[in-house]
Amino acid sequence: MLELEPNLHFYGMGGEKLREAGGRIIFDISKLSVMGITEVIRHLGHIYHVFRWFKKSLKNDRPDLIILIDYPEFNLRLAKVAKRYHVPVCYYISPQIWAWRTGRVKKISKLVDKMVVVFPFELPLYEKEGMDVSFVGHPLLDIVKAEKSKEENLKRFGLNEKKTTIGLLPGSRLSEVKKILPPMIGAAGLLSKRFDNLQFILPIAPGLKKEEIVKLTENAMVTITIVDDSIYDVIDSSHLVMVASGTATLETALLTTPMVIIYKMSPLSYLIGKTLVKVPYIGMANIIAGKKVAPELIQEEATAERITHEVKRLLEDNHYHQRTCEELTLIKKELGEPGAAKRAAKIALTMLSH
Repeated sequence: MLELEPNLHFYGMGGEKLREAGGRIIFDISKLSVMGITEVIRHLGHIYHVFRWFKKSLKNDRPDLIILIDYPEFNLRLAKVAKRYHVPVCYYISPQIWAWRTGRVKKISKLVDKMVVVFPFELPLYEKEGMDVSFVGHPLLDIVKAEKSKEENLKRFGLNEKKTTIGLLPGSRLSEVKKILPPMIGAAGLLSKRFDNLQFILPIAPGLKKEEIVKLTENAMVTITIVDDSIYDVIDSSHLVMVASGTATLETALLTTPMVIIYKMSPLSYLIGKTLVKVPYIGMANIIAGKKVAPELIQEEATAERITHEVKRLLEDNHYHQRTCEELTLIKKELGEPGAAKRAAKIALTMLSH
């Protein structure tokens, strides 16, 4: 938006990347990035403080536009406040209403002036309600790419080109990493006993500290190479990855690397989520494909033994591995053309000129 209209001023809630893009960060998003009902309850005080600040700002500062991105529990309440003070609302990256609470569309249509979606199947959900909605494609299509060749990356990471590389992607929040990384490490230990040509690598997600991850891996029965960031290079260099359910499953699909999807949360959060979620899969790659392209191991199924079993199949069955790669290529085609962010920016700018 700033490239197209340099005189704009942005303020809000975000992280380092939003600051670099020219936004004034009032609240750091990492302090609000919590998953699951019980985790949210523990952070309610801070979330309420942030909400009150924005509520006051919408009333007193009256921005020309509010752009809401995902985070529906917080953002839809904020949209209600914006409506009260006649601030136009652009919602980019739709709440996942197709996964749970589909009845929300009616509420959203009353609060949001423009919905900008990134998955093609979201379009008819809003059109049916008579909403102003546009599909722009997925922003990850511009972002997800390996910087160097597989050979260069393996050399850079200090890995052996002749060995089979398995990536470990345990998530981007420390709370989920603590639950998901131990069974991944356990599986790595079991696999290394069964196959003598494996090597394991773990890229640290932005926002996590290296010492925290090193501490969680220090009792591993196998060597795990830990690298800062470089997530796309790691995925691209891997024969397959063990990955926490979330954006990383879509990033892995875009790099056409086979994966085993893993997820664990607190028992109460899982119980509540299970009653609310209406989709047959949790991995974004599987949801887009409309079938199980990648195996999913959730909650009590996410054990070292079960992960080992699924990884073993991808290692031993070349036909299965190849077919998975081909199906992941089809998912990429579903997500539209590159340039999503620019299309979304142009839509937002038209809302300013009204």
